[in-house]
Amino acid sequence: MRRFLLLIVFALSISTQSFAQKKTNVTGSVKDNSGKALASASVSLLQAKDSSLVKADISGANGQFDIASSKSGKFLLSYTIVGFEKKFSEAFDLQEGQTYNAGSATLQPTVKKLQDVTVTARKPMIEIKADKTIFNVESSINATGSNALELLQKSPGIQVDNNDNISMKGKTGVKIYVDGKPTQLNSKDLAAYLKGINSNDVEAIEMISNPSAKYDASGNAGIINIRLKKNKKFGTNGSITTGFIQGVTPKGNGSVNLNYRDKKINLFSNVGGNIGMNENALSLFRIQKDSLYDQHSSNRNNDKNLNMKAGADYFINSKHTIGILVTGSFSNTEWTSNSNTSIYYNPTHQYIKSLQAFNTVPGHRTNMNTNLNYRYADTSGKEINFDADYGLFRGNGRSYQPNYYLDNNGNPLYQVVNRNYTPTDIDIYTSKVDVEQPKWKGKLGYGAKFSYVKTTNTFDFFNDVNGSPVKQLSRSNSFTYKENVNAAYINYQRQFNPKWSLQTGLRIEQTNSEGILARADGVVQADNTVKRDYINLFPSAALTWTVNQKNTLNLTYSRRIDRPSYQDLNPFENKLDELTYEKGNAFLRPQYTDNIELSHTFKYMITTTLGYSHVKDYATQTTDTANNATFVQQKNLATQQILSFSVGSPLPIAKWWNGYANIWYNYQMFRGEIGANKVKTDIPMFGAYMQHSFTLGHEYTAEVSGWFSGPSIWGGTWRTKSQGGVDIGIQKQLMQKKATLKISATDIFHTSPWTATSDFGGLYIKGSGSWESQTVRMSFTYRFGSNQVKAARDRKTGLESEAKRIK
Repeated sequence: MRRFLLLIVFALSISTQSFAQKKTNVTGSVKDNSGKALASASVSLLQAKDSSLVKADISGANGQFDIASSKSGKFLLSYTIVGFEKKFSEAFDLQEGQTYNAGSATLQPTVKKLQDVTVTARKPMIEIKADKTIFNVESSINATGSNALELLQKSPGIQVDNNDNISMKGKTGVKIYVDGKPTQLNSKDLAAYLKGINSNDVEAIEMISNPSAKYDASGNAGIINIRLKKNKKFGTNGSITTGFIQGVTPKGNGSVNLNYRDKKINLFSNVGGNIGMNENALSLFRIQKDSLYDQHSSNRNNDKNLNMKAGADYFINSKHTIGILVTGSFSNTEWTSNSNTSIYYNPTHQYIKSLQAFNTVPGHRTNMNTNLNYRYADTSGKEINFDADYGLFRGNGRSYQPNYYLDNNGNPLYQVVNRNYTPTDIDIYTSKVDVEQPKWKGKLGYGAKFSYVKTTNTFDFFNDVNGSPVKQLSRSNSFTYKENVNAAYINYQRQFNPKWSLQTGLRIEQTNSEGILARADGVVQADNTVKRDYINLFPSAALTWTVNQKNTLNLTYSRRIDRPSYQDLNPFENKLDELTYEKGNAFLRPQYTDNIELSHTFKYMITTTLGYSHVKDYATQTTDTANNATFVQQKNLATQQILSFSVGSPLPIAKWWNGYANIWYNYQMFRGEIGANKVKTDIPMFGAYMQHSFTLGHEYTAEVSGWFSGPSIWGGTWRTKSQGGVDIGIQKQLMQKKATLKISATDIFHTSPWTATSDFGGLYIKGSGSWESQTVRMSFTYRFGSNQVKAARDRKTGLESEAKRIK
């Protein structure tokens, strides 16, 4: 019933946007003082009485525009484009169903220098650009009190599964960047890191499905870049934010920004943190051979996270800029689990015994990155960027895990107490240079990058003997992994004429890696040392055809690679309890993906995309058995093919009501083997995202947003049921717009919990889980200091693909 209500909400939002209006049209053209057509000029239809915006359009390659509206009354037009003076038309009357020709507007070149301005406009929540989709978090009410991982789940086309794995439009292998820097973490450590980033510190989330050769080749589903806030204002300014979340338990968060900027220097800093306990539940019903296991567990995460960012830019002169940037994330957590597993003889359903398991895992994570950068830019259009980076990750975890077996009367049979100690050290060194310059009637880009990564993992396993831990040498090991990637690229862009443009590029990457496993008992096994050396070419291209004023076609192609995370290569075992564990795979290979997409944009608003992806050596987390235990492990499954379709558009419904809707569908085909069992699975997947914002007057705004993901597949064998969520929120501007109060409620229909089944290789599992998805959130932000805005440097450091492979 709740999922039915959720579907109704989506259907109503889309039908309302599609059928609520009868259209009238305003047409015309824009040209310069020499009579040449001006493309990409912003033309706005305004109410004559107060100059409020009704609708806007962008002039096409021939300078023409066509604005559709449902309004009637007295209006005027405004024309703006960089380098020309803004112009207004005379007022005119417009009746419902009428087409009005505004004629040709002539714009004069700007003769005055642009001065600093005070910006009061609000960014649209969703922006659709030629190469990416942008979710402007600052403009969202329902992002209140969230962390970065929750923000991803609220973003168009993004899914986060029950194991915190992130996919985009149903495709796994997406790479997460923070400020243009990849996060080299496995899924668990990445999730912990993203949960530690307060939504108040996030400016925007960029989703890039087909990156150019300038980007690192990793990420078969594309790139998600989380852009943190950075100072753009002259003078001294800052903000203070505090937030409260009430779910099953209360939680708190807060952040402080302090910045200074003048013509020579830009100083920026941010400190944020959150604290609280998060609860979730997991149920696994498993049939293996002649045994049936019914497991139910409740888990708690007691989190304390602190994030910091500080940097400085020094503007030597109009051409040269140097900068330093330091970011850090510090996390202290204690994960506790309490599970009960009833064990039956399956043929007769006779009760055999039960397992009560408790697990306590205190942990500490530190993630630090330092970046030194230089930028040169001259008036000819030439630009040089250089970055040198050092990043480190330190993880420290311990586990205390007593397992008690009981008979059918609850009497003790025996117990097994396990302990482990799992420190992880990762060091990342990178340097890169990027050059762009006008060349051959277009823009030529080229560059190179060097990266070196060393990771050391230790896994010490202990059994308790008479209350004292005894190290089990046969199950303890250390794993060292070294990787060097050398890359170079060339990229070329050219606008041949007003209708045709081309971007093409080639990236070459040479990879040298070595993994060394040392068992504590000295036993040498087949995967003790794994070395790889390989060279790959990664071409990319994009061809754009502006058919006419209303229609644009864009064809893109790229080849991508997904290298295994460093921890997934470590073959040690990590137990949840006596019957459930995970293990690494030293023989895990990179997976390669060829992506091709054809997109159509109508009136610079509605974007429709068709795509095809072919994945070689597709790697995913599989479920397998050993004796009576079940374990998960990353394996190369063979091939995956994906046919995809999506439609997304911002739709201004009324002056006070703006909407956005995105719908995606794909059909996935898996072919391969897990052990001796063949995998042949075809499954359709679909999902949707919608957002509506309402201007209520008296400085009040409201928002309704939601996401829906239909039945899908995970790990090649798990079939999941549909999920979704609807959030609502309200915002009030206070203290002459220096303060903002936001209140929101999440997952109001409680449709986010997951359910999945797997029936493969003689193992049947039905799983379900839930977390604190239903919450009430409140945040208060106070801003102080200067509001004069200057364009900020968009710095993307050299750690772009390495940092994201730390799980």
